[in-house]
Amino acid sequence: MKNSFSTRSWWFVGLIGVGMPLFFQNCKHKTAANSDRFVRDSSEFVVDESFSPIVDEELYIFRALDSTVHPKIVYAPENEAVNLLMADSLRVAILSRELTAQEKNVLNSRNLKSNVYCFAIDAVALIVNKQSSDTTITVSEIKKMLHGDTKQDKNIVFDNPNSGLVNYLKEFSGSPILKQKNIYALKSNKDVIKYVSEHANAIGIVGFSWLNDPDKDYADAVGKVKIVGVSDDVSKNAPKGYFTPSQTTLALKQYPLKRNLYILNWTGSIYSLGMKFAEFLKGDRGQRIILKSGLLPYDIPGREINIVKLK
Repeated sequence: MKNSFSTRSWWFVGLIGVGMPLFFQNCKHKTAANSDRFVRDSSEFVVDESFSPIVDEELYIFRALDSTVHPKIVYAPENEAVNLLMADSLRVAILSRELTAQEKNVLNSRNLKSNVYCFAIDAVALIVNKQSSDTTITVSEIKKMLHGDTKQDKNIVFDNPNSGLVNYLKEFSGSPILKQKNIYALKSNKDVIKYVSEHANAIGIVGFSWLNDPDKDYADAVGKVKIVGVSDDVSKNAPKGYFTPSQTTLALKQYPLKRNLYILNWTGSIYSLGMKFAEFLKGDRGQRIILKSGLLPYDIPGREINIVKLK
């Protein structure tokens, strides 16, 4: 009887010895998965280079808050950025537009789950030299100008011909090409600002974010240009008057030249580093960075006001 009991006991102990490590390993795996929802690794994102000022600000705080994340940014013109997505070289992008139906079909064929978020609204600004007498323009005049019908005495300059801004201007003007003799593509928004600061007969078209808190290498040039007021004389029920870009005129839908900023995540996982950055951008802290930059946050952060009753 004693020997029989001893045999069963040792068999039971052996079973526990085998099972307990598996049990604790499984618990450890579940705990790790629940405590860290996102994959924390080095990941590459492609960003439309015209948005580098605001994206750089967001990334600085994002990295400062969590030293375990290491996103690597590839800045490129919009057309090149989309091509990288299509080639499956990168799966996270920040652009001024969503993908077309044809582009989505290419990515959907890979059975990847997509998540697209709008996180800010940028303005497209027209700038002229401080010495210029031009201070206002209408939407219809801008369209004619892009078709080469007016302002022939002015040189119209914008950034890279493959940029999102150029794509925006083509759609805005209804013209598939911008090749009039007085319209020139430079290399970047900085080049446009510097060119206009040095030429009294130039009109520049740039992203508004480049005019707020400029870096030292082109701050002097920003001080030598001025923003032109725009009136929407085309859209029905548009507000009357000329407006320059600001958070107020964007929020009140008074300034007509604007575009959304999107982060597109085609990693196929809600736990990717791209999703973590997207959550940061559209969260309270990311939206406050947008607010401070001068652009319009997609979700305007609330303000808490404490009222103290004085005795």
